[in-house]
Amino acid sequence: MKFLDTQKLLLGLLLLFSFSANSQQLLKKDEVLLFSYFKGNGDGMHLAYSTDGYKWTALQNDKIFLKPTAGKDKLMRDPNIIRGHDGKFHMVWTVSWNEKGIGYATSADLINWSEQKYIPVMEHEPNARNTWAPEITYDPKTKQYLIYWATTITGLYPETQSKEDNGYNHRMYYVTTKDFKTFSPTKLLYEPGFNVIDANIVPDGKEFIMFLKDETREPAQKNLRIAKAKNLTGPYTKAGPPITGKYWAEGPTGLKLGGKWIVYFDKYTEGKMGAVQSADLENWTDISEQMVFPKGMRHGTVFKVTRQEFEKLNQP
Repeated sequence: MKFLDTQKLLLGLLLLFSFSANSQQLLKKDEVLLFSYFKGNGDGMHLAYSTDGYKWTALQNDKIFLKPTAGKDKLMRDPNIIRGHDGKFHMVWTVSWNEKGIGYATSADLINWSEQKYIPVMEHEPNARNTWAPEITYDPKTKQYLIYWATTITGLYPETQSKEDNGYNHRMYYVTTKDFKTFSPTKLLYEPGFNVIDANIVPDGKEFIMFLKDETREPAQKNLRIAKAKNLTGPYTKAGPPITGKYWAEGPTGLKLGGKWIVYFDKYTEGKMGAVQSADLENWTDISEQMVFPKGMRHGTVFKVTRQEFEKLNQP
């Protein structure tokens, strides 16, 4: 009887170990990581791939997969891509330094894209100066997409106004949509008490994690922080302490890989990308030196595709 009990115990431990090891796999066998990004001042959407989250290689010799046509200035900066609830890929991006709308397009395979659309999310606001770095997050509770971005509205929040950085003083705003055809009225998403841009919201169990940039210029912050909320539209908590170092960082995109969080970002004053890692969202380690990124890569988004989708993308 004791021998059988010992056998059962050993078998149970073996199964537990196998499950734990499997749960810590970086990616499923059929998954590949993609990173959408731009180069220069906004030339178009590029793609890089990785099978481990550390070594990133530009797809198709760093070609432009989609060139911008939306908006007056026709830029494509900060391309944000998610796989929607409908199985399609949805992308939004910054079309201009000072226009009052964002770009949008959709695709089933990341190769053939719909006609690009300009969404005038801030056209109703006469004092809006810009709409920067839009992103999309899906809300399973409401079955809606949240599109959010940073805008400076002249005259608002004078307590954090600075003459530096061309007088920009951003807060995060949003609209919701179910079909990317009709949109809710624009609302304030996050007012952290400082100039904030580049929010990236990632679901984590029963809460949402917002990675964001503290854009304060006087005294200079220019670092990444975290806020949390139970609901996608908030209210979000007070932003936590910086998770990045003394360098200037922006454009965070985060994901959980192998039980640990990795947040990639743009070290824009140094002309290169960086990354930090954490197991608990509180203690962060800079792992930039462990990363390999394509030269000239700028602010974008990490997302997963199937190996079949990747192989189709990688065909000459």
